[in-house]
Amino acid sequence: MSTAHIVSAFDRDLEAAQARVMRMGGLVEAALLDAAEALDRRDEDLAARVRTGDQAIDALEEQINTQCAQLLALRGPTAGDLRTVLTVMKIAAALERSGDYAKNLAKRTAVLAQMTPVPGASGAIRRLAKAVVQMLTDALDAYIRRDVKLAEDVRTRDRDVDQMYNSIFREFLTHMMEDPRTIGPCMHLHFIAKNIERVGDHATSVAEQVIYLVTGEMPGDDRPKVDSTGTRD
Repeated sequence: MSTAHIVSAFDRDLEAAQARVMRMGGLVEAALLDAAEALDRRDEDLAARVRTGDQAIDALEEQINTQCAQLLALRGPTAGDLRTVLTVMKIAAALERSGDYAKNLAKRTAVLAQMTPVPGASGAIRRLAKAVVQMLTDALDAYIRRDVKLAEDVRTRDRDVDQMYNSIFREFLTHMMEDPRTIGPCMHLHFIAKNIERVGDHATSVAEQVIYLVTGEMPGDDRPKVDSTGTRD
């Protein structure tokens, strides 16, 4: 088998894996937006579709990992190509976890549909979800374009998402102190907001993988975080 044929086969297989990553990213973005919309509209059917749709996201990650393992075992990639394969696998892992957070959001949405609404909460959650989805979209665009500047911009915006989350958290605390009847729904809403904020962290991780792919080095500075709630998940 000629070297040119081997290179061509590697490129073809890698492109197929990258195409799956983009497909996976699109499904995750849609799941997050649909889950936020289901919360806003108290739409249990839409929330159920988000939960079911997570299976397709998981299946794509499995396919990507299998394909990348074959590339590593059979194609013997050079240093630059090896970095690309490893980046694809790490991005897929971040997307799969983000899909899990969207599913968790949808699960709590079904519970919240049976509770008294908290004024302004669903709109704030939806705005947070849109900001995070835009981060994820830009991080994946940065990967396709190998755009370090855009990837750095995504990292910076994680701070804005943290601030949005902190504002929502304080708003929920105010509701709970003023009306103990809101404690139950506010606790569910807080976990939803935290899940969405964590997707922002995964979008930032994707952006950092882009920087690693292009430069060969992970960003040296610590990621700016302003989560003042003291929560961990």
